[in-house]
Amino acid sequence: MDTNFQPIISTNARGHYRQHPLEFKRALVALSLEPAASVARIAREHGVYANQVFSWRRLYQQGRLGAPALMRDDGLLPVVLAPTSPVPSSAANHADGTIVLELGQVRVRIEGQPHAATLAQVLDRVLR
Repeated sequence: MDTNFQPIISTNARGHYRQHPLEFKRALVALSLEPAASVARIAREHGVYANQVFSWRRLYQQGRLGAPALMRDDGLLPVVLAPTSPVPSSAANHADGTIVLELGQVRVRIEGQPHAATLAQVLDRVLR
């Protein structure tokens, strides 16, 4: 991702300070959340301090940068257990279970016993 944003310089009672556009903050947060990304390097390349990027990440995760907080630090998805209706004995032989994953607008329903490699590919695409 190539970002070349210019900060807005403002004058007030405290002196000159930079006010970065929301798009700039979101772009740096996105860069910092990529695997093996160095927050210090990203901050240095864009002329801000690393602690500022960490602060923006915290705001992003709280949903306060205007974007929904879809990513979680623990890498886990929320799970909701719902009561199931009894399965007729004829259907019980055909399906071992059902998995329903919901993440934002995406809903994936997996019935039976899926092939492990196929399931891994589906989950990889959904969780990106």
